[in-house]
Amino acid sequence: MTTLAIDLGGTKLAAALVDESGRIRQRRERPTPASQTPDALKAALTDLVAPLVSEASRVAVASTGIIRDGTLRAINPQNLGGLLHFALVNTLENITGLPAVAINDAQAAAWAEYHAFDKRVSEFIFITISTGVGGGIVCNGTLQQGQGGLAGHVGHTLADPQGPRCGCGRVGCIEAIASGRGIAAQARGDLAGLDARAIFTQAAAGHVQAQQLVERSARAVARLIADLKATTDCGCVVVGGSVGLAENYLSQVQDFLAEEPSVYHVEVFAAHHRHDAGLLGAALLAQGALE
Repeated sequence: MTTLAIDLGGTKLAAALVDESGRIRQRRERPTPASQTPDALKAALTDLVAPLVSEASRVAVASTGIIRDGTLRAINPQNLGGLLHFALVNTLENITGLPAVAINDAQAAAWAEYHAFDKRVSEFIFITISTGVGGGIVCNGTLQQGQGGLAGHVGHTLADPQGPRCGCGRVGCIEAIASGRGIAAQARGDLAGLDARAIFTQAAAGHVQAQQLVERSARAVARLIADLKATTDCGCVVVGGSVGLAENYLSQVQDFLAEEPSVYHVEVFAAHHRHDAGLLGAALLAQGALE
């Protein structure tokens, strides 16, 4: 059976057909609607999947936020704009006429990356650093979702009690410091108003403040990894997302992690599936949920 997989992120929407062997074909992508209203998202999803739906037997969507009973929720509503409480599964079933399942995008990506790692470790962590910071945890070969879908939301653990206020309401979350949105929000002077991509470009060109913003993000993620090692004794950590996969970012995370006591050291890898991990993970999970 072919799965129509959709990745709903804070900045982009992606869709593709995924066959039983995990092969992606006819991948399509477009920006997430700037207005972030239910009607705008429904229209964007309809346009995105229209050329693909006739070849699919089911729909699997990986989405930013918390998925509870098929409805989109969030710890940080800023990442969803006006989409809080959006009936995601019901909307996609109405658009496509196919059965649908939905899961948090980082949890989906964790499942795909765990399989790509050939399940060589029993405790596995995936972290995505993009518009926000999310994560997925595999424990004893089982993806952890939690009774309310909260499991793996590591971006809302504390990084700096004196840091910026996060959209979730806490002060100093990892997400408020390390995410693309967080990096941009901390920019001052000639960097003010630039997005994370532009700030990374400035950092590569030697801009001191831009380099400091990127380093602060990488250091916060390294400390998060040390905390997760202490909590789960994970065998490895895989990092993805537009920030996590940015050039030279992961090497900085690894260098900062090396400064921690050796008991907290763990191997850190870039996501094997790069930006398609969410699509593939959602398709993998749909194989079990809808068969």
